[in-house]
Amino acid sequence: MLQKQLNLGIVAHVDAGKTTLTERLLYEAGAIAEIGSVDAGTTQTDTLELERRRGITIKSAVTSFALGDVHVNLIDTPGHPDFIAEVERVLSVLDGAVLVISAVEGVQPQTRILMRALQRLSIPTLLFGNKTDRTGADQERVLGAIRERLATGIVPLGEPGDLGKAIEVLAERDDDLLAAYADSAQVPQRQVLDALASQTARGLVYPVFFGSALTGVGVEPLMKGIEDLLPCSTGDPDTPLSASVFKIERAPNGEKIAYVRLFAGTITTRDRVSFGAEAEGKVTAIAVFEEGPAVQRPSVSAGGVAKLWGLGEIQIGDQLGETGAAPPRPQFPPPTLESVVAANDPGDRARLRAALTQLAEQDPLIDVQPDEVLGEDSVSLYGEVQKEVIEATLQDDYGLDIVFREPSPIHVERPLRPGHAIEELRGDGNPFLATIGLRVEPAPADSGIEFRLDIEPVTAPLYLYKGLDSFRAHMDGFVRETLREGLHGWQVTDLVVTMTECVYSVPDGPPSRSGPLSKSTDFRKLTPIVLMRALEQAGTAVCEPVLRVRLEVPAASVGAVLAAIGRLGAQAEMSSVPGDLAVVDTVLSVLAAQDLQRRLSRLTSGEGVLESTFLGYEPVQGDPPKRRRRTPSPLAREEYLQHAQGRGSWAR
Repeated sequence: MLQKQLNLGIVAHVDAGKTTLTERLLYEAGAIAEIGSVDAGTTQTDTLELERRRGITIKSAVTSFALGDVHVNLIDTPGHPDFIAEVERVLSVLDGAVLVISAVEGVQPQTRILMRALQRLSIPTLLFGNKTDRTGADQERVLGAIRERLATGIVPLGEPGDLGKAIEVLAERDDDLLAAYADSAQVPQRQVLDALASQTARGLVYPVFFGSALTGVGVEPLMKGIEDLLPCSTGDPDTPLSASVFKIERAPNGEKIAYVRLFAGTITTRDRVSFGAEAEGKVTAIAVFEEGPAVQRPSVSAGGVAKLWGLGEIQIGDQLGETGAAPPRPQFPPPTLESVVAANDPGDRARLRAALTQLAEQDPLIDVQPDEVLGEDSVSLYGEVQKEVIEATLQDDYGLDIVFREPSPIHVERPLRPGHAIEELRGDGNPFLATIGLRVEPAPADSGIEFRLDIEPVTAPLYLYKGLDSFRAHMDGFVRETLREGLHGWQVTDLVVTMTECVYSVPDGPPSRSGPLSKSTDFRKLTPIVLMRALEQAGTAVCEPVLRVRLEVPAASVGAVLAAIGRLGAQAEMSSVPGDLAVVDTVLSVLAAQDLQRRLSRLTSGEGVLESTFLGYEPVQGDPPKRRRRTPSPLAREEYLQHAQGRGSWAR
């Protein structure tokens, strides 16, 4: 009989104690003989030297332990908001989660962001109020904040079997339990526990435990809750393979290692597996997690998490097997800043490019953008801490002396109205052996890019691809690559692109299509010309990232802070909190928030705290900022064709 498996994520606001809780769970389960220390850098999951030096989790890490007959793959995730993308990749592979909340600080901004993501993905979640041994811990205050800011359906528990106070919450969502409770206050404990497990699995309620990961108080009931209340993995090991890549790392010899979660099927050493659009590779080694670190095994089956070697072209987000599944949509905000990173020694440019390429394998959202004319690269950033970590990694791991330029906000472009364009096979100015028609239409905010086919299948060059789905996937890729630079040089988003016309050339075709055989490059190189013409007809609005900002400041500083916000052109709302502090809420652009952050210490005598969350994008008022193009514009046809056909270079 196959062992039950549970893929469990530990998530939290930075410094809430999730890595300490990970150590405590491993120790209590007997997976380690001694509890490691975050401060001393001896924990099982913070293994990077940089993590130990800074005392924070930067990369997700997997370990394991046993709870009764359940094998738990435990994934520790970063808590600092600069590394939220790392958390996002983990959420897509979880069966359940423990959200750690400090019983001292309570519900913090990152706590709310994580809880919303867990709810959107319907991930069954237990809440653990940590640090009850610390001065200032207040369970009732934290429970009130959870009800107000996270979820109303919470069930405070000491022991999973101590369910008397849980019945009323559960009965509101279970007619059978309500009827039993109405008939008799003595509802069988088994029925209540089953209802709690069922409602937890469906995301209707969230059991809450309190304790101290440092001392171990309250951790045993939490472990019992993990075993009894969170649903184990489901999936058939004998069905076709379906798996997802959530982490990439490099071995000391440079070989790529992929972390995967299997939803169905089995992978065995020497198996050939497909992934991405049309990539394929042979698995040369497999390691699974057993009672702590990973160990080599000949296979891994549905429900498991494993490390795979041999798949040199694999990327984060790739789906393994013939699933046809699209990568999960992002649950967290994108990076809002970008910065040029350059080598102080011009001779190190090639090494820097290679290093950044490897870092982008581990975190695709840093989105390395090369500028061949200036010989520079830019990267996307969430914040200053992430920038410092990248800088330290390049120095420590790659021996590179680099400098970051001042970060600037990342804008986006959105289409203003529909637009349509077509380039005909053998039409004037079209050297490519294809006809392509594309229509662009505005889509709701934050919907991203959607590509559709509205053509007859017989008009698609299916001899170049495996089928219509493959053609659609390739065209989708060509469209997305083009939209990286819009009319003003920014990424274009929140639109639907529809292919309305498609013709290819074949030697024995009718006169209208007769000629040399069309190649995939004809469609790849013609797509930007058509799409940018359609976009030019539609027009775009440049939008800037805006943040919801909350400041906690001394009451005596409120006037100065409100005046500073007013000078930034924003409005503010103020509310008082117990003591001599006040809370000020406002909405600011990223640049304005940075400006306010720099001045906050002076305005509040060093006592102010600023926390921000991404709110979205708003149209820029006045002249839209432009971003220097890194590739020739398809709207400058002659220049673009020279580049596309390999005739010379381009420059600005």
